[in-house]
Amino acid sequence: MNTASIISHLKAERERISRAIIALEELGAPGPGSAHAATRRHGSRHMSAEARKRISDAMRRRWAERKKK
Repeated sequence: MNTASIISHLKAERERISRAIIALEELGAPGPGSAHAATRRHGSRHMSAEARKRISDAMRRRWAERKKK
């Protein structure tokens, strides 16, 4: 197989892949820019004092159980 033939096969494959990507994007995209907006985070997440206490108490119980063994 010569170089020109390889290049033509690769270009054809690139075109098929490009068409497949466009078709998939049209299926799953609800609107322009919405995919980026859905993944963007606004600020950092904070845990309430009650949640911190609940997790802390649970960890203390786990450590106590391990220490008994």
